[in-house]
Amino acid sequence: MAEWTHFDTQGRPNMVDVGGKPVSHRRAVARGWIDLPDAIFAKLAEGDTPLAKGDPFKVAELGGIMGAKKTPELIPLCHAIRLDGVHVRLELVREKKGVRVTAEASARDVTGVEMEALTAVSVAALVFYDMCKGIDKGMVIRDIRLVHKSGGKSGEWNAETEEL
Repeated sequence: MAEWTHFDTQGRPNMVDVGGKPVSHRRAVARGWIDLPDAIFAKLAEGDTPLAKGDPFKVAELGGIMGAKKTPELIPLCHAIRLDGVHVRLELVREKKGVRVTAEASARDVTGVEMEALTAVSVAALVFYDMCKGIDKGMVIRDIRLVHKSGGKSGEWNAETEEL
């Protein structure tokens, strides 16, 4: 059974020592979803971008990349790693009246990139919200989750279902 790794024997938080771990190629993919109110969906479905602040898809993708780079500043016990790549994509899904947010992070390092991928999705969704809130504040950000990770001692992991 797995054990908690971020606490010492007295229950105090501690940053895991990864100094003895071997470097390997790490990759993680995370996804999330933004439910859109009718007013925002109609504008986006008509191709009515950029909005007053700019194209919400492109600005949110850039924000997600920036978020991934700031992960160790936002998550208290997260190690700073040298990211090899971060890709963030937002896609309007008409049949679900929403936006799918996907982020992929990769690195050759001694610890994983799951938190970077999850942070990228979270920040991208928040940036998209900020870009569109002037039209309607009723957007719902939901279901942010890891769908794939590979590399390191634990090897490959895939979510049972990755559809969002």
